[in-house]
Amino acid sequence: MKELSQKDWKEQLEKDENAVILDVRTDEEVEEGHIPNAKQIDIYRGQGFIDEVEKLDKSKNYYIYCRSGKRSSQACTLLDQMGFANTYNLEGGFMEWEGETTN
Repeated sequence: MKELSQKDWKEQLEKDENAVILDVRTDEEVEEGHIPNAKQIDIYRGQGFIDEVEKLDKSKNYYIYCRSGKRSSQACTLLDQMGFANTYNLEGGFMEWEGETTN
Protein backbone atom coordinates (compact mmCIF):
# COMPACT_ATOMS: atom_id res chain seq x y z
CA MET A 1 0.00 0.00 0.00
CA LYS A 2 1.09 3.50 -0.73
CA GLU A 3 -0.39 6.51 1.05
CA LEU A 4 -0.91 9.24 -1.54
CA SER A 5 -1.83 12.86 -0.98
CA GLN A 6 -4.96 14.12 -2.72
CA LYS A 7 -2.82 15.77 -5.42
CA ASP A 8 -0.57 12.73 -6.03
CA TRP A 9 -3.52 10.29 -6.01
CA LYS A 10 -5.37 12.35 -8.63
CA GLU A 11 -2.31 12.90 -10.85
CA GLN A 12 -1.23 9.25 -10.73
CA LEU A 13 -4.78 8.05 -11.36
CA GLU A 14 -5.13 10.25 -14.46
CA LYS A 15 -1.99 8.69 -16.01
CA ASP A 16 -2.76 5.08 -15.02
CA GLU A 17 -4.45 3.05 -17.77
CA ASN A 18 -4.65 0.02 -15.47
CA ALA A 19 -6.51 1.82 -12.66
CA VAL A 20 -9.62 0.82 -10.74
CA ILE A 21 -11.16 3.25 -8.24
CA LEU A 22 -12.58 1.47 -5.21
CA ASP A 23 -14.99 3.20 -2.81
CA VAL A 24 -15.23 1.26 0.48
CA ARG A 25 -17.92 3.46 2.09
CA THR A 26 -21.51 2.56 2.95
CA ASP A 27 -24.44 2.95 0.53
CA GLU A 28 -25.64 6.00 2.48
CA GLU A 29 -22.27 7.72 2.17
CA VAL A 30 -22.05 6.97 -1.55
CA GLU A 31 -25.51 8.50 -2.10
CA GLU A 32 -24.11 11.80 -0.81
CA GLY A 33 -21.55 11.82 -3.62
CA HIS A 34 -18.66 9.80 -5.02
CA ILE A 35 -15.70 9.97 -7.37
CA PRO A 36 -16.80 9.17 -10.96
CA ASN A 37 -16.31 5.57 -12.16
CA ALA A 38 -15.69 4.26 -8.65
CA LYS A 39 -16.73 0.69 -7.85
CA GLN A 40 -18.31 0.49 -4.41
CA ILE A 41 -17.65 -2.41 -2.05
CA ASP A 42 -18.62 -1.56 1.55
CA ILE A 43 -15.82 -2.69 3.90
CA TYR A 44 -18.36 -2.97 6.74
CA ARG A 45 -19.88 -6.00 4.96
CA GLY A 46 -17.11 -8.18 6.46
CA GLN A 47 -17.02 -11.50 4.64
CA GLY A 48 -19.19 -10.00 1.89
CA PHE A 49 -16.42 -7.46 1.29
CA ILE A 50 -13.81 -10.25 1.07
CA ASP A 51 -16.04 -12.25 -1.31
CA GLU A 52 -16.44 -9.25 -3.66
CA VAL A 53 -12.74 -8.37 -3.53
CA GLU A 54 -11.82 -11.96 -4.49
CA LYS A 55 -13.64 -11.40 -7.81
CA LEU A 56 -11.40 -8.43 -8.70
CA ASP A 57 -8.47 -8.60 -11.14
CA LYS A 58 -5.26 -8.70 -9.08
CA SER A 59 -3.23 -7.28 -11.99
CA LYS A 60 -5.00 -3.91 -11.80
CA ASN A 61 -3.91 -0.89 -9.73
CA TYR A 62 -6.45 -0.07 -7.01
CA TYR A 63 -7.03 3.52 -5.90
CA ILE A 64 -9.03 3.15 -2.71
CA TYR A 65 -10.91 5.76 -0.72
CA CYS A 66 -13.43 6.13 2.09
CA ARG A 67 -14.72 9.13 4.01
CA SER A 68 -11.54 10.03 5.91
CA GLY A 69 -8.83 7.56 4.86
CA LYS A 70 -9.06 5.06 7.75
CA ARG A 71 -11.27 2.36 6.21
CA SER A 72 -9.50 2.68 2.86
CA SER A 73 -6.17 2.14 4.62
CA GLN A 74 -7.63 -1.06 6.16
CA ALA A 75 -8.93 -2.09 2.73
CA CYS A 76 -5.49 -1.55 1.17
CA THR A 77 -3.91 -3.74 3.85
CA LEU A 78 -6.52 -6.48 3.24
CA LEU A 79 -6.01 -6.37 -0.53
CA ASP A 80 -2.24 -6.47 -0.07
CA GLN A 81 -2.62 -9.59 2.12
CA MET A 82 -4.83 -11.16 -0.57
CA GLY A 83 -2.13 -10.77 -3.22
CA PHE A 84 -2.99 -7.47 -4.88
CA ALA A 85 0.27 -5.86 -6.01
CA ASN A 86 -0.66 -2.17 -6.18
CA THR A 87 -3.00 -0.44 -3.76
CA TYR A 88 -3.10 3.31 -3.17
CA ASN A 89 -4.86 4.94 -0.24
CA LEU A 90 -6.32 8.44 -0.62
CA GLU A 91 -5.07 10.43 2.39
CA GLY A 92 -7.89 12.46 3.93
CA GLY A 93 -10.49 10.50 1.98
CA PHE A 94 -13.58 11.88 0.27
CA MET A 95 -13.96 14.63 2.90
CA GLU A 96 -10.88 16.37 1.49
CA TRP A 97 -11.39 15.42 -2.17
CA GLU A 98 -11.36 18.46 -4.45
CA GLY A 99 -11.65 16.60 -7.74
CA GLU A 100 -14.77 15.78 -9.73
CA THR A 101 -17.69 14.13 -7.94
CA THR A 102 -21.10 12.76 -8.92
CA ASN A 103 -24.23 11.93 -6.93
